[in-house]
Amino acid sequence: MITRNHLMGMTSIAALGLGAATLGFATTTVAATEWDMPTPYGDRTFHTVNIREFADDVAERTDGELSITVHSNGSLIAHPEIKNSVRRGIVPIGELIMSRLANENPIFEVDSIPYLATNYEEAWSLWEASREVIAEELAKQRLRLLFTVPWPPQGIYTQQAIEDVDDLRNLNMRAYNTASERLAQLAGAVPTQVEVPDIPTAFSTGRVDAMVTSPATGADTQAWDYLSHFNHAQLWIPKNMVIVNEQAFSRLDETTRQAVLDAADDAEQRGWEMSRQETEQALATLRENGIEVSEPTPALAEDLREIGRTMTEEWSERAGEQGRRILDAYRQARQ
Repeated sequence: MITRNHLMGMTSIAALGLGAATLGFATTTVAATEWDMPTPYGDRTFHTVNIREFADDVAERTDGELSITVHSNGSLIAHPEIKNSVRRGIVPIGELIMSRLANENPIFEVDSIPYLATNYEEAWSLWEASREVIAEELAKQRLRLLFTVPWPPQGIYTQQAIEDVDDLRNLNMRAYNTASERLAQLAGAVPTQVEVPDIPTAFSTGRVDAMVTSPATGADTQAWDYLSHFNHAQLWIPKNMVIVNEQAFSRLDETTRQAVLDAADDAEQRGWEMSRQETEQALATLRENGIEVSEPTPALAEDLREIGRTMTEEWSERAGEQGRRILDAYRQARQ
């Protein structure tokens, strides 16, 4: 016989069961997705500042449904391993310099050919001309390109003033990609691979005597502590890119995916403007701290342009049909 007390007890148990089930369902549906994002650069680098703003924007646009934790300065994954770590799903998202992938396909170093694009307007036109080709190549590896942000134009740091390319001969020159290695070789220097966090030590120990990099990197690594001259040669304007594992991206619901894409668009626009500002600020910082900032002499400019012509021809041969597609689109845009 079921008494009133039994009935009330059963009702209470059922209610508790329903409440627990409801709570469990709610917990499942509202649990935030958490992504770890490695970047090779320190917290003072404007790229990292922009990445953190991107992460904050994603969290805000998704009401916390997607949380991105930024791991700067190579603290989670070293620069050479970031792309493959994203591809393999070890991390869902990451930032790296695009030209690091040049050994996989020459199209990734299109932004590192000397004097192909030396100002921001040209660099944006080159990016628009190459974006689709590069995105297609990444998609073959189940990687989605989210956005790119350029570094300031690349110049030459040395221990002494350089008048022509012969002044670089036999110097150990820090290189960070295939293009900077080839530039060093054509200039008669000895290319040496050094990551950004290791630059001060490399100079102080005599491992390198010169480097090709941006005013921003020189300011961030306090170049005045280990060298004295910067030649603002504006050789090329390389870009960092942010990529995401396609499978991880596809697991997000449609609203969250669109929020990520919208935040990426904003980060790209913001990052390009930050890069412009960083160029002027970094040059001023170098001067204020005793670095002698100079423009190339006519002799040095011609030497570097000759190297650029050689590297453009070499790149065009290596890049094949994809390279011709990019160059044709770029030249048409610049007409």
